[in-house]
Amino acid sequence: MKRIHLYITVLALAGSLSCTKYVDTPLPKNELVSGLVFTDDKTATAAMVGLYSDMNSFNYFYANVLMNYLTAMQADDLYYLAAFANYDVFRNNTLLPNSQYVQSMWRDQYAYIFHANACIEGLTQAQALSQSVKDQLLGEAYFMRAFLHFYLVNMYGDVPLITTTNTTVNNVMPRTKATLVYDQIIKDLLEAKKLMADNYPSANRVRPNKAAATGLLARVYLYNKQWAAAEAEAGLVLNNSQYALLKDLNTVFLANSKEAIWQLQPVNVAGGRNTWEGFTSTPATAVAQPAFRLDTINLIKKFEAGDLRLANWTGWRKTTTGATVYFPWKYKIRTNATGVTTVTEYSMVMRLAEQYLIRAEARIQQDKLADGRADLDSIRVRAGLTKLDASLDKAALLLAVEQERKVELFVEWGHRWFDLKRTNRANAVLGPLKAPNWQTTDTLYPIPSDARRTNIYLDQNDGYK
Repeated sequence: MKRIHLYITVLALAGSLSCTKYVDTPLPKNELVSGLVFTDDKTATAAMVGLYSDMNSFNYFYANVLMNYLTAMQADDLYYLAAFANYDVFRNNTLLPNSQYVQSMWRDQYAYIFHANACIEGLTQAQALSQSVKDQLLGEAYFMRAFLHFYLVNMYGDVPLITTTNTTVNNVMPRTKATLVYDQIIKDLLEAKKLMADNYPSANRVRPNKAAATGLLARVYLYNKQWAAAEAEAGLVLNNSQYALLKDLNTVFLANSKEAIWQLQPVNVAGGRNTWEGFTSTPATAVAQPAFRLDTINLIKKFEAGDLRLANWTGWRKTTTGATVYFPWKYKIRTNATGVTTVTEYSMVMRLAEQYLIRAEARIQQDKLADGRADLDSIRVRAGLTKLDASLDKAALLLAVEQERKVELFVEWGHRWFDLKRTNRANAVLGPLKAPNWQTTDTLYPIPSDARRTNIYLDQNDGYK
């Protein structure tokens, strides 16, 4: 039988994990062989869910600081207190092909894609699994392959489309046109929707279900200007009784909140940590200065008066000069109080508010202005703001969408940066802010030099040649 190697961190698969974690079945620490892994439901499940643990095991990994904080620096949300070269290149638009995190995000995502492909191949061959488990796991693997390719194509543009574990093929794969990558993403998500269940496959919302695939499909359709399809898919999630906007903004990012579509469960909680996001952004004491700071002019001052998101999702400190600085505070816990071991916050990957914003934009683009405005008002009223003026025209409502996405989704999974790119607003917004370093090609990362050394068929993005 074909050997499929899945490199998974010890933390993800150690037998000490309880049944409240992703998986409670111990597996080999370095590699899994398909003949052993896919012969029963427990070990097959462990093979798939190890990917989620791997994504978020340590700080400055793809699924925490890298995708939330560095992409926010690329936009106009965030900056770092001190001069630090690995961060400054994102803030200042001085990225190079050998920039550390440009390379690690590429490398990590392709490693996770390999993991997903190995699961797809192993599960497809498996004969001994229960059908419901096999379908759910296959759906998760297709979902993850789509999810990762979505982020790669939005960060790097044309990227190799990898759908196999055949390294002989993969190592010489040229870049695939972004339109073809999106075609595969949609295909994978439609397959995931067919295979996955409506209910979550575990007690927590830490493994994707059908709604996660539906919600990501809505986002993909929006990015591709397929307005009717985006509206329809977002509507399916919004009409699902498992989800609701929470009135108390301080409960949104709690574990298993009703607004969560998909979260990552913390697996490295030594020292009382919950999420790496909370540990990284929340100051250590009541007087300590935050390391990551929200942009006062370009974000904080963009909140309307009385916006509860400013009051509840940002923290602040006074500096020695008397200035007020703000930090991301969607996650409240840096570390638990002494003796407290319960983890109460999970890392949010997808949540319901985005689906309202997707449907609002899709409806407005189809000239369904009243319906789109109603979706925006759902978000605004939850934030303590008044409803939008009914006289706003299409152009004004689209700017209102941009505004609500900015103040709702700040420092979350690259939304602001991607929004500016996909709506052709990056030059107008980021050009003056990041001058003199800004050039239009800065909307994409360079193809990493390490990748080009090992694959001579990868050409470089404009602006980095």
